[in-house]
Amino acid sequence: MRPGKRRALPDTPEGRLQDLIETAKAHIRSKVEHPFRVIKQQFGFQKTRLRGLAKNRCKVNVLAALSNLFQARRQLLAPI
Repeated sequence: MRPGKRRALPDTPEGRLQDLIETAKAHIRSKVEHPFRVIKQQFGFQKTRLRGLAKNRCKVNVLAALSNLFQARRQLLAPI
């Protein structure tokens, strides 16, 4: 839901329920979109050239693996 529509929700039980639903969706969305931010910002995968589906798929798979390593870097580099 757009922020303006969310602010305009009525202060009724239905409006509060709708706000709780939107909050739950926002929590899930933030977890899902974070890896894509890493791929796009940290590794510069904003736009892709047309190289063929197989090559682009391979590059995205490698970037997804690198994104996982990037997000787990603190656990991987922590002293034992």
